[in-house]
Amino acid sequence: MNVGEAYAFCRRIAHRYGSNFSVGFRFLPRRKRRAVYAAYAFCRWADDIVDEASVGAGFSRPTATLDQWQSELEACYAGQPTHAITIALSDALRFFAIPKSAFIALIDGCRQDLIKKRYETFDELLHYCQLVASSISDISLAIFGYRSDAAIDHGRALATALQLTNVTRDIGDDLGRDRVYVPQEELRRFGVTDSDLFGRIESAAVRQLIEFQIDRAESYFRAAQPLVDELSFDARFPTLLMGGIYATVLRRLRNDPLIVLRKRLSLTPTEKVAVVARRLLRPRFI
Repeated sequence: MNVGEAYAFCRRIAHRYGSNFSVGFRFLPRRKRRAVYAAYAFCRWADDIVDEASVGAGFSRPTATLDQWQSELEACYAGQPTHAITIALSDALRFFAIPKSAFIALIDGCRQDLIKKRYETFDELLHYCQLVASSISDISLAIFGYRSDAAIDHGRALATALQLTNVTRDIGDDLGRDRVYVPQEELRRFGVTDSDLFGRIESAAVRQLIEFQIDRAESYFRAAQPLVDELSFDARFPTLLMGGIYATVLRRLRNDPLIVLRKRLSLTPTEKVAVVARRLLRPRFI
């Protein structure tokens, strides 16, 4: 497979599975866009190894398969990739100093998903976010470019905001994998049990619990706002769009918090176009 075909493979993965992210990707200049597609596809592949195994499909030996995927990462950084995704990623590494440690952290987070199904405190959840989300920020910043080290903390705040949005939006979906990412101490604080979630009980207590998750995710979006001015100019609007898409998901959830127990909320193409228009007029995440 040649490099062009490898990038096309990664692009298809990003557009199919990362529709919210890919809205912003499309506005990046070509070299950065292709690098982001490759990085996203690598991370998505690792995530799918775990998620498909959790529902009894796809990869039957996920731990061993993750080990193999990490070995492929090593081969990629050694200039000897064998998979379509790592062929593209290896080419991207010629132009961008993407830290290998960030991909390793992401894989470690995927390994954690195989053994940890509950989080007692928010600090525990935040550590998980550092593995699977802050790592993505570090990868993205290496591609996007930035002015000062202040961008690193702001970028990690944005990545945490996106991950907490996922946690909230996917409460119902994650139940099918026997995962509850909402901290157990917060369930107790609002008088909610795991059984209430698995029973998909649409109570006032569950609504308040979800609203609390929305509030916290929005606070991370606000903390991340200075990132925009720290980024290279050609990455500012794409990043605004990626954050704006997820912030819009939160706004939709606030209108009907209990929808997370019924289905996985997604934005329509018209709603995504509206996000683009709003961020042109008002360059803020929320």
